[in-house]
Amino acid sequence: MSEPIRERVLDHIGIAVHSLDQAIPVWEALAGASPSPRDVVDTQGVEVVFLGSGPGRVELLAPTRPDSPIGRFLERGGPGMHHLCYRVQNLETALADFAARGYHLIDTAPRSGAFGHRVAFLHPRTAGGVLVELVEEGG
Repeated sequence: MSEPIRERVLDHIGIAVHSLDQAIPVWEALAGASPSPRDVVDTQGVEVVFLGSGPGRVELLAPTRPDSPIGRFLERGGPGMHHLCYRVQNLETALADFAARGYHLIDTAPRSGAFGHRVAFLHPRTAGGVLVELVEEGG
């Protein structure tokens, strides 16, 4: 069954940084919010922290190893915006719908993201060079 097209909520903006210790004070001041606890996603070689609450919060991503996706991103272009993340009701359904519409999927099935949330990524060529993450609501 196809997920109806509806306005999706921007869950967060991912920012790649070399060091959470150095980036957190900057983003605390910018967001006017304290950071969440840190979480390590071993499978992706990344440590993350969120600042703010609700839609549009900021996720800081720091590599735990140089060969991780974030490590390679930083090596190519330095720190900066890594991705936008939108909430979807059902991740499998959303992925099937995007694939049927011709979008290029990085993940054809959900994977475990920060804090155990179910996530998947759409290739940057899908959205004009912007990496798009989908996160399942309530996850």
